[in-house]
Amino acid sequence: MHGKITYSYAGSCSRRQFVQGAAAVLLQSTLDATVHAAEFDSGIGMAKNPDVAYGGTTLPPGIRSRFVDNSNGLRMHVLEAGFGDKTRPCIVLLHGFPELAYSWRKLMLPLAEAGFYVVAPDQRGYGRTTGWDGTYDGDVASFRFVNLVRDATGLVSALGYRSVAAVVGHDFGSPVAAWCSLIRPDVFRSVVLMSAPFAGPPELPFNTANEPAQSAPPVSPSIHDELAKLPRPRKHYFWYYGTREADRNMRYAAQGLHDFLRAYYHNKSADWKQNNPFPLKSWTAAELAKLPTYYIMDLDKGMAETVAPEMPSPAEIEACNWLTDTELHVYTDEYARNGFQGALQWYRCAVDPKYGPELQTYSGRTIDVPSCYIAGANDWGIYQFPGNFEKMQTTACKRMLSVHLVEHAGHWVQQEQPTATTRLLLEFLQQANEHRAG
Repeated sequence: MHGKITYSYAGSCSRRQFVQGAAAVLLQSTLDATVHAAEFDSGIGMAKNPDVAYGGTTLPPGIRSRFVDNSNGLRMHVLEAGFGDKTRPCIVLLHGFPELAYSWRKLMLPLAEAGFYVVAPDQRGYGRTTGWDGTYDGDVASFRFVNLVRDATGLVSALGYRSVAAVVGHDFGSPVAAWCSLIRPDVFRSVVLMSAPFAGPPELPFNTANEPAQSAPPVSPSIHDELAKLPRPRKHYFWYYGTREADRNMRYAAQGLHDFLRAYYHNKSADWKQNNPFPLKSWTAAELAKLPTYYIMDLDKGMAETVAPEMPSPAEIEACNWLTDTELHVYTDEYARNGFQGALQWYRCAVDPKYGPELQTYSGRTIDVPSCYIAGANDWGIYQFPGNFEKMQTTACKRMLSVHLVEHAGHWVQQEQPTATTRLLLEFLQQANEHRAG
């Protein structure tokens, strides 16, 4: 049975929504004490945090690094807050691309202040986590969804928890969180999906042994052929990220890695005023071409060339409080060390048909734990795969309690609007707890 789905804009919630549940009240009482973590400005006037592996001048005291063997081949680097009390319920935060555990920095202390043990790992292929193969011709299969679930489950177990209150995933972390809650609902007792909707497992062919043989449908051009034939030839970024050239294009961008990342983050944020998303009608070239070029790229350009024209001005960079230049340097330094290939392996697994049958094992399964969806109102990620936003609510998630589109946020909702995102998370966690108790 579906819970009530509430569409709300975080900037204009009703009083009833705001005061509903103890978690929202608790957050209001602690915001004054924790807003410095949620809206931290590049560490000005702050001593270096010696307990973290990166971001020492921007991560406040109370957040620390830890390295954990997840018993699946990884030595996982995690950022944690609210540590030291094993009775605290645990929340696991899973980042996306091109991000790090650091992307959750503005939420971690407020969630810890609300009574949670908060854990954000650098996922396989990212940051200071080691044990993964980052070569293009290497072990790509280890980046498939089921193994990423194994990574998260092993981390939870290594930390001494049999279950966690919630797994929260953003961007590519969203489907990982979804698969965690679908495959191991006993471990991941609620789930929050951010930006990327989850449409459910791929279907198995049904009753094919009993139905009369169907003649094969005529072979039609692939979506890639159709995109390439448009008057303005295009290509899909998901498949571009699976090419050998993608890592080098971004890592050694002509404009420099730091400027590439600045333009990429800006281009997908609410600061880029052309981000005014709307639902697409179908998975066709004509409809997909309505997406911005950071999703449906010009055929003859790499990602570095795609975002270069959208580089913000010095004044816009100075005004970007949600991602200061000091904070951006944390990402620049980590991707300069590792490159992007480990992260890009995720895309290769996601589009390679040989990994589909494993996911079809779960055909017909749904997410039955309490769930919630949060995205920026200016995030095209909501609609980039036509129909997924609707399928998430109607078929994939059976106990979706709320859907929130946050004003003044694009793709990086937890960084662009951390206070609103934290409040929505705590409201959901209270609701999820009440649903389990009921």
